Amino acid sequence: MNHLLVSSLAASLLLSAACQRAPDTAAAAPAAVASPTARAAGAPDLVARGEYLVRTTGCNDCHTAGYAQAQGNIDPAQWLTGSPMGFKGPWGTTYATNLRLRLADMDEAQWLDYSATLRTRPLMPDFALRAMSPDDRRAIYRFIKSLGPGGEPAPAYLPPDRKPPAPYYELVLPAAPIAQR
Repeated sequence: MNHLLVSSLAASLLLSAACQRAPDTAAAAPAAVASPTARAAGAPDLVARGEYLVRTTGCNDCHTAGYAQAQGNIDPAQWLTGSPMGFKGPWGTTYATNLRLRLADMDEAQWLDYSATLRTRPLMPDFALRAMSPDDRRAIYRFIKSLGPGGEPAPAYLPPDRKPPAPYYELVLPAAPIAQR
């Protein structure tokens, strides 16, 4: 198979996993016992809900290096610290940010505003985050904050004319949007 086709297929699978929308109600989450980290952070119900949402909505697939390849068997201490894996396309090359550092200096109100209006470059499914209820976004915030800051910043965005260092997926997009075919 063509290298670009394989890369596009792999990225499509990751994107489709990341695009799964979170349930609309807290009742949809299974009952969970809060982890020691969650209990220490206070409001264990919201922190546990945030952990559930991060696990099930695909946040770790991109924002935790090696998570998908390890089928989720990554120590939570490494979760959401960004990734050196680039996604190169007509928009340039983007990297999944270190969410723990991004939220380190953000209070809850700032996060709720930020996440309600977030518009990013591909591949981040920002529309899925914006579609979440404020309570679900609050739960994600509290879970990420319970992990504390960690890791290093992810690589910076590269414009379309710059070749990224490996590792990266190169995405070739169809000439016309799929919905218009």
